[in-house]
Amino acid sequence: MRTSSCLEKQARLKKVFSTLKTWEERYSHVIEMGRALPSIAKEDQVEENRVKGCQSTLYLKVDCIDGHLKLQASSDALISAGLASLLIEVYNGEPPEVVTQCPPLFLKEISLLDALSPGRANGLKSLYQKLQQECLKWL
Repeated sequence: MRTSSCLEKQARLKKVFSTLKTWEERYSHVIEMGRALPSIAKEDQVEENRVKGCQSTLYLKVDCIDGHLKLQASSDALISAGLASLLIEVYNGEPPEVVTQCPPLFLKEISLLDALSPGRANGLKSLYQKLQQECLKWL
């Protein structure tokens, strides 16, 4: 499976974050992404969609329509919503196998993982693992 689209999306995000020089600017941008993330429907905010291991309440809904992922997330914390938004930006519209074939290496390259608290970093890891698990349903 081709991963060029996923890599292009990651490159675009790296370019955006390269213009943000301080961690405060990057953190603020992630929060703004979280603020812009549309909430998922209340009926989809169920235990089955909850991301375990995240210090806030975070839901991830994964659908596959015509072979392409449709991702939605919702959180009670803007930073968690922003982190979810980053992954949605990269994987939304991709075939499910791309999630495992094209890991989100950009997160380390933009130094986001180093700047997050251990709890937030663990939540982001849990979010990606849940996304991978959900994608296995369509492989």
